[in-house]
Amino acid sequence: MDVLVIGGGNAALCAALMAREAGASVLLLEASPREWRGGNSAHTRNVRCMHDAPQDVLVEAYPEEEYWQDLLKVTGGITDEKLARMAIRASSGFRDWMRRHGVHFQPPLSGALHVARTNAFFMGGGKALVNAYYRSAEKLGVQVRYDAPVDRLEIKDGRFVAAWVGDERIAAQACVLAAGGFESNREWLREAWGQNERGEWPADNFLIRGTRFNQGVLIRFMRDAGADMIGDPSQSHCVAIDARAPLYDGGICTRIDCVSLGVVVNNQAQRFYDEGEDFWPKRYAIWGRLVAQQPGQIGYSIIDAKAVGRFMPPVFPGVKADTLPELARKLGLDEAIFVQTVGDYNAACREGTFDHTALDDCHTEGLTPAKTHWARPIDTAPFYGYALRPGITFTYLGLKVNEHAAVHFGGQPSDNLFVAGEMMAGNVLGKGYTAGVGMTIGTAFGRIAGAQAAKAALNSGATHAAAH
Repeated sequence: MDVLVIGGGNAALCAALMAREAGASVLLLEASPREWRGGNSAHTRNVRCMHDAPQDVLVEAYPEEEYWQDLLKVTGGITDEKLARMAIRASSGFRDWMRRHGVHFQPPLSGALHVARTNAFFMGGGKALVNAYYRSAEKLGVQVRYDAPVDRLEIKDGRFVAAWVGDERIAAQACVLAAGGFESNREWLREAWGQNERGEWPADNFLIRGTRFNQGVLIRFMRDAGADMIGDPSQSHCVAIDARAPLYDGGICTRIDCVSLGVVVNNQAQRFYDEGEDFWPKRYAIWGRLVAQQPGQIGYSIIDAKAVGRFMPPVFPGVKADTLPELARKLGLDEAIFVQTVGDYNAACREGTFDHTALDDCHTEGLTPAKTHWARPIDTAPFYGYALRPGITFTYLGLKVNEHAAVHFGGQPSDNLFVAGEMMAGNVLGKGYTAGVGMTIGTAFGRIAGAQAAKAALNSGATHAAAH
């Protein structure tokens, strides 16, 4: 076997397709059964793309520098600029390649976080993308095995030798690791987040938005094998989702998108952050962490009738009430404090011209925390409340890479072991998130890793043949 790809999501599939296109024989090992294949990629909807002029489903322009600034802002500068810019530049050109492998694009849905300019949406969502890639891979002769979790690797002097699935040894000339983060490993999340000052273990209250199969087995194995690591294990793509969401695979429809249209309170009925700080696509991914820092790891997004129809409705309806005291009772919040909190907010609202598509002039005055945009009194019945929990999408602890997506040992790049997707996203995402950038990183580095693995395998095959 020339190239072994470990993982079955977007990054793994991109690597397998590129390696196969380069002439290598490829085996892809997916830990999940066939019906759960695709990891978190099955839950995605779009990819963030740089473009200098309107392109098919993308309007206006989204130049490299603006994309970079957006990334810089959400990561707080904890990012490798060279690798980030590589991914950004790559994003301008990979849609044609994706189409060749059966992926279709569509204009964004109305209310989809106003990202028509920055993000290209997959027709049929991530499930359709994953299915298209698997169909293309099988057509091209990539071998795919399901129910094949790799638990350890054989590595010699920084080189990949073989992978083990239980007692079965699988050797290959080169390998791409793309087996996801450790977000579904509750014990590891608990260890990463620790205990807070209230004696709580925050991770016990986290929900996992995606696959249950991302246990971080190979991240831990590689760390113990001496691979160079990057990222903080407590940092992740962490979103505020409906507290009624299932433990795994709730996906995008459990996200609560009305935060910027109202207020968010904790279980003591107090506000704790500026709900109108910036456009929702640039801010939705900080709210999971904010809720994780609240008592009991729970928050409540509160809106009134004026907000209805202005956001993508989640899968479960909100708790509905005709008065604020009734809403407090239904949500189990202290009635007097809740009514006071909302009253103080209402009194502080300075209404200008409300415009949810712009950073408008509706703000609060003399209130802490302030609400800087889209601040309108919550005064029109019926009122709605959504209980929020932290929803972990993927973790950022991963393997350090260079521009060839090579795994490093003691600062030296391996010449036949590569990594893509969540297992290396921490090189670009030290913290924070902006919509669609995970798919940019997975596609860019999946393709690089696949091409490099094929090159390494075919070169080593040629060297091997010459030695005989």
